Amino acid sequence: MRAWVNQAIERIDQDFRRSSDTHLIKVELPALPDIDFYLKDESTHPTGSLKHRLARSLFLYGLCNGFITEGTPIIESSSGSTAVSEAYFARLLGLRFIAVMPRGTSQEKIEQIRFYQGECHLVDNGDIYGEARRLAAELGGHYIDQFTYAERVTDWRGNNNIADSIFAQMSCERFPEPCWIIMSAGTGGTSATLGRYLRYRKHQTQLCVADPEHSVFYDYYQSGDPSITSDESSRIEGIGRPRVEPSFIAGVIDHMIKVPDEASLATIYFLQKLLNRQCGASTGTNVYASFLLMAEMHKKGQSGSVVSLLCDSGERYQHTYYNDQWLTENGYNLTDYTSKLDSFYHSGEFPVVF
Repeated sequence: MRAWVNQAIERIDQDFRRSSDTHLIKVELPALPDIDFYLKDESTHPTGSLKHRLARSLFLYGLCNGFITEGTPIIESSSGSTAVSEAYFARLLGLRFIAVMPRGTSQEKIEQIRFYQGECHLVDNGDIYGEARRLAAELGGHYIDQFTYAERVTDWRGNNNIADSIFAQMSCERFPEPCWIIMSAGTGGTSATLGRYLRYRKHQTQLCVADPEHSVFYDYYQSGDPSITSDESSRIEGIGRPRVEPSFIAGVIDHMIKVPDEASLATIYFLQKLLNRQCGASTGTNVYASFLLMAEMHKKGQSGSVVSLLCDSGERYQHTYYNDQWLTENGYNLTDYTSKLDSFYHSGEFPVVF
């Protein structure tokens, strides 16, 4: 058993050594000459998203704790991107992988999971957590459970985590220590890593978490009530949850912003023109919140840098966020936020700032 585990860890380490670090893109905003904005492009991972880091850590955690051995089926509850990355690592180790997902998950993500020989177990408005646990028990498998383990599987003190990478890449920039790092939360694992790292390294950088509609993280941050739930799920895939996940650590967060879904979607179209590429909607959530903070800095005459995350590519959302018919059928009108973004780009100001 130990021999197989040793070989599995070595395969993951080999995969890591074959992968270069992700890019830090400087985004030009001429109306803000004293504020530099950067996007950490996590879409360049082998599986195309920020969740590649999490999946690698979850598998190493499972192997080192004895949860995963030769032939162990791996089961996960996921809306898509984590499951894509986990399917990749399961295939790398020759393990069966089953993703328990809401039926509304984008077809592109389902196809990617299947590409890596993963199986998709779709649930109609049900309990994906309970169903994943049930399947794991039935099959004698391991429920890898990103929502519980995400905050503990990554070494937040360094070891080439995302925070360590950002600060290494920023070291030669005009403002090497960012005023803000802005991201959105799905499990809460990455925000926990960033927030802990900032405190451990004694950086002055503040962490802001942006939250979409129908997610309870913002309400929990404001009230401290962990029992809050929502009857609806987030429509911004990969982020926002209808319950307070165990990995969401509010105490490491300095500020939160609630971002309307229409603002997130308008921002990905704005970024398409600005970057000449398509990004997922969670990136829109991150960037819209970043622009609000930058507008506030501009209003106060502050200078400095701001870093956010480009979580995944828009290629996964051609049937949803980049489909006019889907936008219309779901009642989205992006005109108002498109106008606000255009105003911000040319003036550095928002018509209404939080």
